[in-house]
Amino acid sequence: MLTLYMIDNCDTCRKARKALDEKGLAFKTHDLRKDGLSASLLEHILEQVPLLKAINKRSKTWRELSDDEKENLDATSGRELILKHPTLLKRPLLELDSHQILVGYQDGDYDNISQ
Repeated sequence: MLTLYMIDNCDTCRKARKALDEKGLAFKTHDLRKDGLSASLLEHILEQVPLLKAINKRSKTWRELSDDEKENLDATSGRELILKHPTLLKRPLLELDSHQILVGYQDGDYDNISQ
């Protein structure tokens, strides 16, 4: 089954959810705020998505980080920041299987997905 990692009040996440519903695809959701983000889940995501691609540098959370945190970002500090601020993850993240996660959503991104 597909898993959509999202934040409930995110407009792009709502569009992604609607696209999956319209295609009739079965999926479960994982709200990063409500359901949380464990270190093991983050590692699972980062096995498929490079850290720098996973960080949402357009988010309010990113803009609120100190210059030092942004400039000295590395694998360890990036993981720590995401665990502390799950909204730093780009979203939505759609897990197709245990080896493939799609990052973000634009119209048409899910057109070729089947179950």
